[in-house]
Amino acid sequence: MAPVIRFSRALPLALIAVVPLLLTGCGAEQAGPAQAAASPKTEASHSKTEVSRELGARARALGIAPELVYVTEAPGFTLAQQSVGVFGADGFSATYVSRQGGRQIRLSVDRGSLSDAGCDDMAQPACERDGELQDAWYRAAEEGQQVYLLPKDGLVVRLAADTGVPREVLRKAARDAHRPTENEEVTDLLPPAQENEDQPGSPSSPTTPVERGDLPSTGDGAPRNDANAGG
Repeated sequence: MAPVIRFSRALPLALIAVVPLLLTGCGAEQAGPAQAAASPKTEASHSKTEVSRELGARARALGIAPELVYVTEAPGFTLAQQSVGVFGADGFSATYVSRQGGRQIRLSVDRGSLSDAGCDDMAQPACERDGELQDAWYRAAEEGQQVYLLPKDGLVVRLAADTGVPREVLRKAARDAHRPTENEEVTDLLPPAQENEDQPGSPSSPTTPVERGDLPSTGDGAPRNDANAGG
């Protein structure tokens, strides 16, 4: 009897080519959710960059170092935006006014240390550590003033008020002092940076006064009324 020869069936070439494609497609579908999950982080990072850029432009237009800008909150007090300005060389200052009674809390930030501010480990009798607020010092200053001092990486944040403001309220203002992180905080705190006409989008810079031809170089400085004066 002649031997029976059996042939194994081979997969069609077309089917062999399709299998890797199917496997690759499954992998792509699994990676989709991970990519979608990363999107909110990207948006948050972009938003933070925009806030930082806007803060920098507005602060520098006022002569304030952006890293020295802080905000706070205190019950019953509202920011007086017109009070925002430079403290010292390039520090920051803002005043919060009570809605009732007109009492004030002044927030100021400047470069320095607790020693520069009058409080350190060898504290004066008027200085004391606050047991409820970490790394904070409280000082009952002269003339009915009180102040909280918070050292933060080479700078000192001050919250000052007269003694008519309860210490608990001033303590809360010190506790809540922080760098602006939301666009609304920046716009509520600092006025818009004026644009330079020559370079739109950049803060305006001081201009040189125009020289007047009718002002004499000697005498009392009164304008001359003679002909052709003033150019």
